[in-house]
Order: sequence, then C-alpha cells, then structure tokens
Amino acid sequence: MSFNTFWFVIIAVLWIGYFILEGFDFGVGILLKTVAKTQAERRAVLTTLGPLWDGNEVWLLVAGGATFAAFPEWYATLFSGFYLPLFLILVSLIVRGVSFEYRSKYGDSKWRNRWDNAIVISSFLPALLWGVAFANIVRGVPLKEENGVIEYAGGFFNLLNPYTLLGGLVTLSVFLTHGAIFLSLKTEGTIHDRARGLVTKIGLFAAVVTVAFLAITAVAYNSKTEVYGLAAVVAVAWLLALQFSHKGREGYAFLFSSVALAFAVITLFTTLYPNVMPSSLLESATLNITNASSTQYTLKVMTIVAVVLTPIVLIYQGWTYWVFRKRVSAKQISSPEVGVLDNINS
Repeated sequence: MSFNTFWFVIIAVLWIGYFILEGFDFGVGILLKTVAKTQAERRAVLTTLGPLWDGNEVWLLVAGGATFAAFPEWYATLFSGFYLPLFLILVSLIVRGVSFEYRSKYGDSKWRNRWDNAIVISSFLPALLWGVAFANIVRGVPLKEENGVIEYAGGFFNLLNPYTLLGGLVTLSVFLTHGAIFLSLKTEGTIHDRARGLVTKIGLFAAVVTVAFLAITAVAYNSKTEVYGLAAVVAVAWLLALQFSHKGREGYAFLFSSVALAFAVITLFTTLYPNVMPSSLLESATLNITNASSTQYTLKVMTIVAVVLTPIVLIYQGWTYWVFRKRVSAKQISSPEVGVLDNINS
C-alpha cells in the first residue's frame, strides 16, 4: 500500500470515529428539550456528555489536520469551495461548547433556556450540513484548472440540490437515532423511556432516507460492485440496532448503530477512491490521492508519528468512556443550578 492510499484510509478512519462519537453528541444535543422537560432532567442529559463531548471533537481536528498535511490541495479546494457551510459548522461548534459551559453559570431559568436553545440549534446545523458537504464531494463539484491551479468555480447554491439535501437528511436522522440510543444506554427513568421511544420512530425514517441515498449513490456516482455489498451491511446493521433497541438491549443497539455509521462512511470513501474531490466540469480538474498529496517524505514522517501516537490517544479515550460508563438519572442531580463540570466533579 502506498503512503497516498494509507493516508486516504487513515482520513476515512478519522471520519468514522468522528461520525460515531460526535454523531451521538449531536443527536443528544438536538433531543435535549424533547427528552428532558425539567431542569434536573436537562442537567442529567448534559451530564452524559460532560466528560465526552470535547474529546469527541478532537477527531474532527485530527481529520482536518491530517487532510491539510497529507492532501493540501484537497484541503485548500474544500475550504475555499465549501467556505460558508464549513464556517457555519465552525460557528455552531463554538456556540455549542460555550453553551455547555455557560448555561448553568447563572440561576435564572430564562438564561438556561436560551443556552438550551443554543445547544439544540448548534447541534442541528452541523448534523445537517455534514451530510450536505459529503454528498457534494461524492457527487462532484464544479472545479476548473487555470495555470496549473485547480479552483472551485461554483457558489454556495451550487452545493444545494436534491441529492445533497437528501444526504443532509441522512446524517441528521441517523445522528438523532444514534443519540437517542446513546441516551437510552446512559440514562435511567423517564429520560430513558422517552429516548427509547424515539429510537424506532426516528430510526425507521433514517433507514428509508439512508437506503434511498445509498441507492442513488451506488447507481449514479459509483462504478464499483463492492459498494453494493457495503451498502447492504449498512442496512442490516441499522435494522439490527433498531431491533436490539426495541428489545431493551441498548448496548448492542449502540454497537450496531456505530457499525452502520462506520460502514456508511466506508461506502462513501470507497465510492470516491482514488479521487478525493471529483470535478463535475472537467475530468482533468478532478483531485485524486496523487495530484492532491504532499511529498512522499512528508507522508512517511506523518506515518511514523501516527503509528506511535494513535494507540495512546485511543487508549486514553477508551479509558475515559470506561470511567464514565454508569447510567445517569435526574434523581442524581442535587441542584439544577450546578454546572456540568461542577456536577461531575462533585
């Protein structure tokens, strides 16, 4: 395997980790006011994310950094062409982090309600826009080549079309279901019951739009037979997740929803390979793992660093999840006015 292919695979793995971990983060944030009606219940819901959400976002930072270092042309074209949606995602992530920290710094209920609304909105936007962005990459974007430089030749509204909006609905509904499964796994009492009740309702809608999206992708934007098998794995894993959730086996439900997310990302990256950003205008303007990559020496050094540090990061994050593995309920929240981090440390 060449260094170019190796780093294409590594970036795919990083996006798998981000979609699985930040996916339930977004889902929980969107469902905050749906599954939690009192201040104590909302505090309990946020406590399930308190020690995890910032670590989950690291996967995005590493994915972006790896793309910048391994495929600088891909990174530059992506951020220039998708500037507005990526800017909205960045602002949402900032607002979301601030909301987690500030909602309980003041005891007024209106103050907390405003921050709760901010959490819902700032979780909703990235969940939708990531699907739109990845659908555009798979579909192809208007790229042109001038004087040896490949540039984005479209505008914001070129990114909005039925296929990409369907991709946005896929990530939104899948993250919502994934978040509901996570809440049913991590909570007790009324919150658990409400979250579990939402899994099947949202999950069936997610199954329909995901199958439609993968079918269109396989037929219109793919020439590889293995993509059909990968799409079938996604469908089976998702149905198993819904079935286990219905039976009250939340651990298995979360496992299989994670498997479905992982194979969904694998399906998209398999469809892309060896391209990283197809051009819808000129085949010669398409970016692939060769013309978008850094030098072989750079990729070699990056590989050595990744091999040494990646296991340490995975062990640390796995340990974090193990330490905070117990379920949370509203009864454990001594005072709704206590902040997320204060409540965890108390």
